[in-house]
Amino acid sequence: MAYRLATQLGLASCASPTGRFAILALDHRQNLRKELRPSDPDNVSFEEMVALKEAVVGALSEHATGTLLDPEIGIAAVAGNPPPVSRGLIVAIEATGFEGSPADRRSRVLDGWSVAKAKRLGASAAKLLVYYHPDAPGAADQERLVETVALDCAASDLALFVEPLSFGLDGQPLQGEERRRVVVATARRLTKLGCDVLKAEFPYDASVAEGPRWREACDELNEATAVPWVLLSGGVDDEVFERQVDTACRAGASGVLVGRSVWAGAATLSAADRDGWLATEGRRRLERLVDLVERAGKPWRERWLAARPVEQPAEGWYRGY
Repeated sequence: MAYRLATQLGLASCASPTGRFAILALDHRQNLRKELRPSDPDNVSFEEMVALKEAVVGALSEHATGTLLDPEIGIAAVAGNPPPVSRGLIVAIEATGFEGSPADRRSRVLDGWSVAKAKRLGASAAKLLVYYHPDAPGAADQERLVETVALDCAASDLALFVEPLSFGLDGQPLQGEERRRVVVATARRLTKLGCDVLKAEFPYDASVAEGPRWREACDELNEATAVPWVLLSGGVDDEVFERQVDTACRAGASGVLVGRSVWAGAATLSAADRDGWLATEGRRRLERLVDLVERAGKPWRERWLAARPVEQPAEGWYRGY
């Protein structure tokens, strides 16, 4: 047992005063190239990616409870105009993409980057994306990666968000009941390995019609998750995502970590049109999610303390910190 004072402060800075998360996700790298120029992603420049991230952060970060950025592009984009100091900053740890085959994907920490560097940068929390299927040959290796990064975060007293992304053993995206099974099993395994918040996929793909199965699957995911959890958007459109968020929060989620569902509509616009779109439609999408999370989401702290008991500092605590 430890104090984990900075971890608690970091999580609180990423949440609203009531303890719900509505975090803006902008850690995309290779996927961002496809958003900016769908017909020719390989020729998108570093400067174009920086410009979009700078515009999105400038327009939307003050309306979110925190911002998730990558060290390669995102931090460069905000170096001269960082998000508001009253909002949390989450920094990605992993390299983009995966190693291995599409049916046995392996994540890794970005070369030259570390939890300690994210802490030194001023991050409120770290985020680790890990490709995972409980039955894949590399599942144990992926679990060890989560454990290793979680231990590094504990040593730095830095909160850790873990984002598992599922895949089929045939290399294809998971659908229907198989996706539900894998998403729930993944939460059950990975949230016991030292993370502070789970950034979860919705347990059904968007083709499964809304109904009792949505709520039952989210209830099952909530029961399997040992720590607070938030929902990722996964690129679905904003209307579908809002319905998913409502279902997830009513089942026990503490909010959202949302990216493309909020800002992707601006990616292919001219600079002038992009700024106008972000200030109006992008802001409206984000604010609707903030309101929804505040109405239906579960505050993070009680569940986190149940999973991560901490000592109350006594006189002279700081000497051994």
